[in-house]
This record gives sequence, structure tokens and C-alpha cells, in this order.
Amino acid sequence: MKKYIADLHFGHEKVIEFDGRPFQSTKEMDEELIKRWNQSVNKKDEVYILGDFAYRSEHDFSWYLSQLKGKKHLILGNHDYRILKDEKAQTYFESIHHMISVKDDNREVILFHYPMLEWKGYFRGSLHVFGHIHQSSHASYIHICQQPNMLNAGASVIDYQPASLQELIHYNIRYKQRLKEAITKKIAIDKER
Repeated sequence: MKKYIADLHFGHEKVIEFDGRPFQSTKEMDEELIKRWNQSVNKKDEVYILGDFAYRSEHDFSWYLSQLKGKKHLILGNHDYRILKDEKAQTYFESIHHMISVKDDNREVILFHYPMLEWKGYFRGSLHVFGHIHQSSHASYIHICQQPNMLNAGASVIDYQPASLQELIHYNIRYKQRLKEAITKKIAIDKER
């Protein structure tokens, strides 16, 4: 089975506050991310990590990767370029890409760290799975709410564990509703000023 996740940010202390993550420390966050990953993934699963795997951690990449089940594929995010210099870490990945297209559930799925307005197969029903924006509710993200084929795989959106395509769709229904409400509220506040 294919699974997807973005923006794990292993070891990144500031992401706890930035993302409003329910952890008291990076140690607690890292332990919980590893636990949830391994509860969700079996050794045969193909897991696509859509960028920002770890950042400013006291542990090296291999320390994390060696503990995670499944066949891992990395789609590079803005915090992943150090992995390209780490030969040992690279051995834990089946593949490393900037962007890739995969087939899942008889659908074409375009994987890229950043959200795109259009992608290959956009007009034929292909899906775009992305990360990078976490749960940010910037007003410019309103288009994401209007695009059913855009799926945010951010760890904070999908309960901090890799998700199947169907699970991603389910999580994104709730995420897009919250995003739309947050943006609508921000716009209303801005109009009052």
C-alpha cells in the first residue's frame, strides 16, 4: 500500500510552537512520530515523504530512518538538501526526487513538496499531494479549499502518521473546512479594520 506524509520536522523544536503541535519537547515529538509511523506502516508499504523530514535535530537522519518501517521515498522539501550530502541516510530511501508521479487507486498522483495551482493531468482528474504549508491559513491559500484534487499531507493535518490516499482524502475534507473558516474569519477581521 502507498502512504504519504510531509513536514515531519523530526528534531525541530520551533515547529512545535509554529504548528501548535501537542508535544512538550522534541524528544516527546520524535518518539510519538516514530510510534505513530510504525503503527500505521508495515515493512512492505511504500511511504512517500513529501519533504521536510528533519531539521536542526541533535540526531542524524539515519538515526530516525533506521527506526521507521516501510520502503521510503523522499520528495525533497526546503529543509532536505543536507540529505543529499549524507550517503548513509540516502541508503534508507528507495528513491529521492524533486517531484514524481505515481499511480494509486487507479489515479495519477503528482507528489511535490510545494502546493501547485496546476499539475500534470489536472484537467483529467489527477491528484496533487503536497506539504510545506503545514496548517497555515494565509488568505492566499483559499484556492486549496476550492480544489478537491489538492491534498495536504502535512503531518499536523493527518494526525502525525503516514496516510493512504483514501485517508488523505478524508483528512483533507476536515482540513479544508477548517482552512476555509479560518480564512473567512481573517478576511472579516481585515474588513472591520
